[in-house]
Amino acid sequence: MDFRLWTFDLGLSTLDFGLSTFESRARAMVRPQYDAIIIGAGHNGLVAAFYLARAKWKVLVLERRHIVGGACATDEVFPGYRVSVASYLCSLLQERVVADMRLRDFGYQVYPKDPAYFAPFPDGRYLMLWSDSKKNEAEISKFSPKDASVYSRYEWELAKLAQFIEPLLLKTPFNIPPRSPDDLIKAAGFARLALRLSPSRMRLLVKVMTQSVKDFLESWFESEELKVSLATDGVIGTWGGPQSPGTAYVLLHHCMGGVGGVRGLWGFVRGGMGGITQAMASSARALGMEIRTEAPVSKIQIQRGRATGVLMESGESLSAKVVVSNADPRLTFLKLIEPAALPDDFRSEMSSFRAEGTSMKINLALSGLPDFSAFPGQMPGPQHRGTIHICPTVEYIERAWDEAKYGVPSTRPMLEMTIPTLYDDSIAPQGKHLMSIFLQYTPYRLDAEKVWQAYRVRCDGKPLWHALKEVYADRVIDLISEYAPNFKNIIEHRHVLSPLDLEEQFGLTGGNIFHGDMSLDQLFFMRPVAGWAKYRTPIRGLYLCGSGAHPGGGVMGAPGFNAAREVLKDH
Repeated sequence: MDFRLWTFDLGLSTLDFGLSTFESRARAMVRPQYDAIIIGAGHNGLVAAFYLARAKWKVLVLERRHIVGGACATDEVFPGYRVSVASYLCSLLQERVVADMRLRDFGYQVYPKDPAYFAPFPDGRYLMLWSDSKKNEAEISKFSPKDASVYSRYEWELAKLAQFIEPLLLKTPFNIPPRSPDDLIKAAGFARLALRLSPSRMRLLVKVMTQSVKDFLESWFESEELKVSLATDGVIGTWGGPQSPGTAYVLLHHCMGGVGGVRGLWGFVRGGMGGITQAMASSARALGMEIRTEAPVSKIQIQRGRATGVLMESGESLSAKVVVSNADPRLTFLKLIEPAALPDDFRSEMSSFRAEGTSMKINLALSGLPDFSAFPGQMPGPQHRGTIHICPTVEYIERAWDEAKYGVPSTRPMLEMTIPTLYDDSIAPQGKHLMSIFLQYTPYRLDAEKVWQAYRVRCDGKPLWHALKEVYADRVIDLISEYAPNFKNIIEHRHVLSPLDLEEQFGLTGGNIFHGDMSLDQLFFMRPVAGWAKYRTPIRGLYLCGSGAHPGGGVMGAPGFNAAREVLKDH
């Protein structure tokens, strides 16, 4: 060994250490403007902001839109109407979050939806499901006495699986492959928890996690009408059809909540879905949290592998001890961060993160109520109070998916419709109604030639979805009119959001309402990618708090809760 060379290297190392120490001290002398900057005032961003503010942190939330809430917002898109523009029902919001934030003290109120479900069928029959088991038994027996006899056990078994998974929603996952001894300890704890399940329930859990919703339901029921009524929860917002493996879990995901203490029940928020996020914003502001609207972020600033703040589109630079992104993972890592700042393997995996949406949202202002041929009446009735589904068979949904996966909106889409004004008198003029239509499949990526053949629409220099969406909405209205002949005559206003609109207006990459597919390979310790499931990122001081992190999509608040806990643990 050359002793002189070794001494020279040591001198450089010592010099480098001295510079690093000097730099660290210099940074400590210049206090950041904020303890935490949160990108996005959606519900998870507001939840994270609350818990950090409660810990006496100085917190700034930056929202690109003119109102808080992200996709969980109420806006006056028609004069005199308060519209839940994107998300439209509540069930998954964690009670721990509701209690800690005292949301009810700030105006949060939910009306339980009952009946839960109304489906008219082309042959003139209908199925209605309630929160009352006796009513359900009578309804289901119209189609299958056998199904009526097992339906309560089906609900019981799903509830037991939900009770097993629900405690995991507010826990930080372990990383696979493990990055620390803590990951091994948590993995062992999860294994012990799973071993407490009975063998029969363990088998059921494996089926739910791996099967298609069609296969799962066929093991329980024989009636097509009941199977399709349940299958919709397995494909809603999902890139897949009822025969796609993994959709059984999406069904279970929608069972992990409730309203008014009733498991699996969904409800309407008073004042629209913005009633949630306005209450959250008020709660966090009461602790000193600051929100800026119309404040889009163009870049997360990074120095020596650490997030130091954000650069606004206005050119303003803001510094913070940590940055927490409520944007989806693809937007966060592929658009807000310079490529060189990320490890190549992580960026490659993030480029493969699936986040293509298939859903369209149509909001309507109505002068009256639809008169369904299967359940006549224009006065408010139970047929108007539940979620109204237009999808007569499981095969109908699968065929709709078959078209979409090749780049064409479904000729006959699956429709899920709600009329919140039957519960909430604060969102429309007296005597008027709002209808929310959530439908699929409308793929984000379109095949231009096939769209021309099916709809005679070309882009003419603008994005194809912008040219197609109103034409396609006409077809949706025609479809509903087959079941309610008066429907076209009662529409006064309409507002259409294509998957591209969901991306452009709400920052949902690909128009995906869950911030990314809820498939088995993108859940729990695999969300968003393996090795980075604990809300931390390869960039020190940068965290994820949105639905692209565990436990996924829905107006839940769990990702924001968990992320804030990990931030506080690190600092």
